[in-house]
Amino acid sequence: MNLIIRLLITAVVAFLLTKILPGVHFEGFSSAIIFAIVLGLLNLFVKPILSLFGLPLTIITLGLFALVINALIILLADYFIDSMVVDGFWWAFIFSIALSLITSLANSMFSDGD
Repeated sequence: MNLIIRLLITAVVAFLLTKILPGVHFEGFSSAIIFAIVLGLLNLFVKPILSLFGLPLTIITLGLFALVINALIILLADYFIDSMVVDGFWWAFIFSIALSLITSLANSMFSDGD
């Protein structure tokens, strides 16, 4: 049940962010739900590999390269989802930072303390 709540929070936040950020677009809320599922799968399977290969750069940049990895994951999700459009790397970068911050806050508010 916790997984479904987190996916819905991510979908709602992503959909609302597209109303604020002009460089990221969804066709509808169903696209945002698909995005949340694809993002979860990419974070589960692809992000650890990218983080491992990017570890030297992450250490050199004191962790800032992790933000670039998050933006690359957003661009990869854009590649897989036809009903989502990201206008470039910088929009993916801004979107990933905002999505991470807001979903973290929302998940902490709606978590049941498990």
